[in-house]
Amino acid sequence: MRLLPLSLLTLSLLASVAPAAFAEDMAVKKADDILVTTSGMTVYTFDNDTAGKSACNGPCAAIWPPLAPTGTPSAPFSVIKRDDGSAQLAVNGKPLYLYASDKKAGDRNGDNFKNIWHVVKN
Repeated sequence: MRLLPLSLLTLSLLASVAPAAFAEDMAVKKADDILVTTSGMTVYTFDNDTAGKSACNGPCAAIWPPLAPTGTPSAPFSVIKRDDGSAQLAVNGKPLYLYASDKKAGDRNGDNFKNIWHVVKN
């Protein structure tokens, strides 16, 4: 009978540590004035998306790969479900992407592409 209260205490302690652990497991970070992946690749948003919904599927997603989440995000980040059922990281509800033409950390080749793709500025 003493095992149940101890288990609940352990779970509550683990839950209080989770947000701190997530900061180290984040898929993105701030670099200078923009959001990048932990490997330094530029992160983008798409004007045609709506909050919580990606409009970039099929061939579009081959050019603009959806950014997969790592860990469990905390606000303002969240995870959305794509049309194909996969998970995608979002910020303030806006889905996040990479750009296939960015070849190395720091490239921003997709910024203002067709005036509908933008780097995520902080």
